[in-house]
Amino acid sequence: MDDNSFGHSGRLKNQHKLPAIMTPVNTISTHSDFSLPDVTLTSQFTSLKLTPDYNDSDEEGDGHCHSFLLLDEKERLKVSNVELFVKHLTGYKSNNSVKVISIFGNTGDGKSYTLNQCFFRGTEVFRTSSVQKACTVGVWAAYDPFLNVICLDTEGFSGSAVHNKQRTRLLLKVLAVSDIVIYRVKGERLQDDMFSFLGSASKSYIKHFQKALHTVCNRSINPIKCADSLQGPTLCIFHETRNTEPLGCYNGKDVSEQIRDRFHELQLDVDGFESLRYVGIQTTIPPTDFDSIRDVLNEEITRNCNRPQRSPQIVYLTLKALNDKFTGEIKTLVEPLFPDQHLTCPIICQSCEQRCTNSVGHLKDNIPHFNNSKCRFQSQFENSVYICKVCADNGTPVVVTYKYPNDTQNSWIKYALSGYTIDCPKCGVIYRSKQYWYGNNDPEKSAVYTETKHIWPGMDLPSSSSMNPARKVLDGVTYISETVASVSYEPSRLLSSWVADQFAPKYWKSNAEIKECVVCKLQFSSTSIKHHCRACGEGVCDECSKRTMCVPERGWNTPVRVCNFCYKRSGSISSNCSDSSSRGDESEVGARKFSEAVVQTLSSVASVLEYPKNLIKDTARPSYWVPDSEALDCFICKTEFGSTLILHHCRGCGHGVCSSCSSHRKPVPHRGWPNPVRVCDLCSNQDA
Repeated sequence: MDDNSFGHSGRLKNQHKLPAIMTPVNTISTHSDFSLPDVTLTSQFTSLKLTPDYNDSDEEGDGHCHSFLLLDEKERLKVSNVELFVKHLTGYKSNNSVKVISIFGNTGDGKSYTLNQCFFRGTEVFRTSSVQKACTVGVWAAYDPFLNVICLDTEGFSGSAVHNKQRTRLLLKVLAVSDIVIYRVKGERLQDDMFSFLGSASKSYIKHFQKALHTVCNRSINPIKCADSLQGPTLCIFHETRNTEPLGCYNGKDVSEQIRDRFHELQLDVDGFESLRYVGIQTTIPPTDFDSIRDVLNEEITRNCNRPQRSPQIVYLTLKALNDKFTGEIKTLVEPLFPDQHLTCPIICQSCEQRCTNSVGHLKDNIPHFNNSKCRFQSQFENSVYICKVCADNGTPVVVTYKYPNDTQNSWIKYALSGYTIDCPKCGVIYRSKQYWYGNNDPEKSAVYTETKHIWPGMDLPSSSSMNPARKVLDGVTYISETVASVSYEPSRLLSSWVADQFAPKYWKSNAEIKECVVCKLQFSSTSIKHHCRACGEGVCDECSKRTMCVPERGWNTPVRVCNFCYKRSGSISSNCSDSSSRGDESEVGARKFSEAVVQTLSSVASVLEYPKNLIKDTARPSYWVPDSEALDCFICKTEFGSTLILHHCRGCGHGVCSSCSSHRKPVPHRGWPNPVRVCDLCSNQDA
């Protein structure tokens, strides 16, 4: 007789298999150290029944372990309540805590047989079969009373891919409630499909199932014990080979380290598992020796550092909660053997990072890159175009562009006054930016649709010259503002004082004679602002001349600036100045009014021009320029912009750069800058 050992301590070590015997019909009752079942001898062959029939699993009170269907292939829970679940656990005694062990692997690798040999002394609690069709569908459960273990036998990864996604979700839920996971491999080498499943299972456990288990624990009657079960299960890889040796220590690395390295090579991880064990055996002559895997499982079952034992009620309720949460229809699309991306063009859009959908090598057939999905707008690529609304509504969309006055006319005032137009080749002029003096609508509201275009490597960027005239307007305003500002301090102040003295009325004191304020005696410096009281003509500071009133006797018929003294004694001024000798000459007052307008214009033109400059700055920005709000630091040196570091834009790439990183000047014709303009160091070196 053949011997087949199994490794529970204190349990039977040998089990005898009886061969078929040719003998007359008779019945023999056999007795030994352990009882054998009845053997029926016929003239044809011997019929031997060692275990209860697998289909008789619902029988009660026969003393044998039974398996029962827990979840079917459609993820439906087949045990309706906790009491029925505990009742199906043959041999379970009340108040006993249990461990949960599940097994995974490919169809035909002997998962059910492995559980029978490791936990049930070779008894066929989980049905095995030699036919091609898988004998385990769904998830089956059985209880081992000797080790207080609930075993879960799962559906294998069969060749059919129709229900792969639903099967995988079913297995992940079983894995989440398990304390120990066995992955059965029967083959010469560990294949990538095992690593892919375990890596995905680890990721799913951390991302989805840990949070769901935490919710279940909070609802549990005993949340302290349940909270410990949030640790991942122990993973045991049981690898059986025939012609090759299993994994062993290599280059100073044990087997677990080698397997973890393999996960990292495939960009996967097993952080969702509490620990990883590997058991490798080589079976050249059957039967398989299960002693080594039994020893590892016994060790893991008795180990306390993993998840603690818990009642079957908690196991059932946890599995039911996960099954209720992670459910729903999954599209059963069969993945192609050869993915489509292996045959399509690998070029990626620079703006949205989507792949071209044409076949590989399409450029040789003069077919441009293409992707029908919507692209993302990027300012540096200026990949937004206008489509004529009328033509698009008629089914023939036409791309339209801005049109400014001829660039040969360099007058920035012409650009500012004339604006731009949008011309359609079919419809003519469809929009004018300066159609009205104010109140013009945006072109998107009335004339055009906006569409983003893909930017493929090597293609010419859309012409930016359409928006450059608006920037030239701003550059012209900036030039005038900076020119006036450069003389608006000491030189312009001396000029203003000289002009004021030339047009001053006779009763005004000369600016050169005014040394201090007539009211508060504040000494004037070279940069101090001097004012004249329109009543007495003395020099005063700003604080002492905030009052205004009419001084008709001096020719000021509207409220004008007066000093505090004159404002208080306005009555005596009128009497003292009532004679003709003190009355101001109307022509002198008129000249002063004119000079004030000139001086005020000269001194404030810089600040006046600053307002429209800031007003049109954003609208005049070419669309490929990175907006000021997004350019927080220099694109090259990464120095943060602020009060001491001014933001500039490279006319080539449109990125925000500082002065130090954009000291070069050169034409950028493809962006619409025919004359030398500011470029960053990177763009300057591209053509060097």
